[in-house]
Amino acid sequence: MNVPLWAWLAVLLFIVLMLALDLFAHRKAHVIGVREAALWSAVWVAFGVGFGVLVWQVYGAEFGQQYFAGYLIEKSLAVDNVFIWAIIFTYFAVPREYQHRVLFFGVLGALVFRGIFIAAGSAIIASAGWVLYIFAAFLLITGYRMIRHRNDHLDPDKSRALKLFRRHVPMTDDFHGQRFLIRRRGVLLATPLLAVLVLVEATDIIFAVDSIPAIFAVTDDVFLVFTANAFAILGLRAMYFLLADLIHRFIYLKTGLALVLIWVGIKMFLKIDIYYIPTPVSLAVIAAILLVSVAASLWATRGQGRQPLPAPERAPFGTASPEEMAALEPLWRRREPSRSNHP
Repeated sequence: MNVPLWAWLAVLLFIVLMLALDLFAHRKAHVIGVREAALWSAVWVAFGVGFGVLVWQVYGAEFGQQYFAGYLIEKSLAVDNVFIWAIIFTYFAVPREYQHRVLFFGVLGALVFRGIFIAAGSAIIASAGWVLYIFAAFLLITGYRMIRHRNDHLDPDKSRALKLFRRHVPMTDDFHGQRFLIRRRGVLLATPLLAVLVLVEATDIIFAVDSIPAIFAVTDDVFLVFTANAFAILGLRAMYFLLADLIHRFIYLKTGLALVLIWVGIKMFLKIDIYYIPTPVSLAVIAAILLVSVAASLWATRGQGRQPLPAPERAPFGTASPEEMAALEPLWRRREPSRSNHP
């Protein structure tokens, strides 16, 4: 694809504007209900699909199908990321009204890291095509491990990123509203909300290691890789609030995601020197795997309604009292103007 610079700038500007709109709409901390989450999810999906239709019309069916294949891969793998977020928020008892703020900056960081990984991956592939063999093998191994450990769950308390953060960053034991940092007795301290944000970012980096090679299996175009990632990630916050209480129902989804990774790994192996599987076939196989895994999950768990994840008996962090909040010092100290001595 020959994508002009102005198209890149237009996409980046659109992303910034939508993030600003999202931040403005949620500037006040509140619990996001299913209805609001469903509305925002529909908006983000409409933008993602609409952009794919635009690519299809401007650059043709092949590139349009490549975008939709990449978008579907990223969106489906993102669901697993959503479930990890639910486990993290539940374990640390993060108040629901503060979760959107964490996810907003988490998604912002994810966009930055994905952009770096995509640029690096593209450069590596361009300079050393044999690395595709490594990507393909990695996808096959990752898919196999996901199937083998499909019933394992993240233990947030054992996270290395969290341990390093708590070891080197002074932190309070209480949530202080939506604040990530506070100043108390002249000392700048992190709040548990910042620790949770660090853990969210760390898990997304791990997921990016799986998803970026996967999308390169269906398209080599950097513009399509980035935009498919961006539009899939932008809707993650709304998807979380829509699906967080339904985790127990998607019992076969992880197996389906593993099969998707195995499929794209096989496609990448064949694509190098043997046979290029047509994009419509790849798109149909990915959609079929996901549809069957979701349908089978919902059928097997029919009759089960929404239910939150089981929380720990004792929450690791508390909540600051109104008196403690009122006693906080300004976060950033203003420098007093220097006084010159006059005779």
